[in-house]
Amino acid sequence: MASPSEVEVFNHALSGIGVDENSLVSILVKSHDEHKKSIRKGCSQLFFEDERQFERWNQTAIKSLKAEFKRFKDVVLLSLMHPWERDARLLNKALKKGPQQYNIIVEIACTRSSDQLLGARKAYHSLFDQSIEEHLASHVKGSERKLLVALVSAYRYEGSKVKEDTAKSEAKALLNAIKDGDKKKVMENDEVVRILTTRSKPHLKEVYQQYKKISGKTIIEDLEVVLLLKETVECLCTPQAYFTRVFDAALRDNANEDAKKALTRLVATQEDEEIKEVAAKFQDKIEERVKGAYKDVLVGVLAKEET
Repeated sequence: MASPSEVEVFNHALSGIGVDENSLVSILVKSHDEHKKSIRKGCSQLFFEDERQFERWNQTAIKSLKAEFKRFKDVVLLSLMHPWERDARLLNKALKKGPQQYNIIVEIACTRSSDQLLGARKAYHSLFDQSIEEHLASHVKGSERKLLVALVSAYRYEGSKVKEDTAKSEAKALLNAIKDGDKKKVMENDEVVRILTTRSKPHLKEVYQQYKKISGKTIIEDLEVVLLLKETVECLCTPQAYFTRVFDAALRDNANEDAKKALTRLVATQEDEEIKEVAAKFQDKIEERVKGAYKDVLVGVLAKEET
């Protein structure tokens, strides 16, 4: 029979994000039938007795557990793949999943350099025999199409030069489009799409600051009901706030699968020092919530120095 401490260790190994493989192995290698039976009885979230006193697993819980075992594989593959192939495959999968995954397209288009995004577009040609722009334009039917096609097509200037007068003028244009029109249609506004998809990131950060001076609120606050556009602005203008939001959502006790996948994707694909600064703020939560080999990879990737 398993001791209460073993059952506790077993339950702890299966809680949180990822699994503690070493703890599971240390218990299972010495298990026999009665030992395993007592472990099952102690893991009521995974196993239960039905109305016929037949012992069976909880299908929903087992499905979630399979995802936790798979998490290590996912972070390893995303970390090892060529960045162009990785991003092309992420873009393709998000497009196939539909509107609930369009935020991933925004994340990739807005957090990559111009050359990285161009590389992903080239990889898309080789992998899927069509361009990402073509695939987007033919499959996205809603108001998101214009913005998404323009974002993935962008090749932004990456120098530091910013014209304050132009930034102020464009901040006013954004404010007028957001305040005067139907907020749900602002994503199709030509001037909004032009500014967000053609301007450099330093320029857009200045636009963001000018907007706040003029409006008294940030663009993100004014776009609360236009989620995809809000996320676009967040990724382009305040990436650290975006990273913080992803970490916070993923490390909550009730985090859903999409939030956990976002953490894997972000850590495996982001190279900016800002993500390490954000991760440092969540160090205690990572220690508490993340388990096993998955944790080792996350912590190792976040800690590594560029060579």
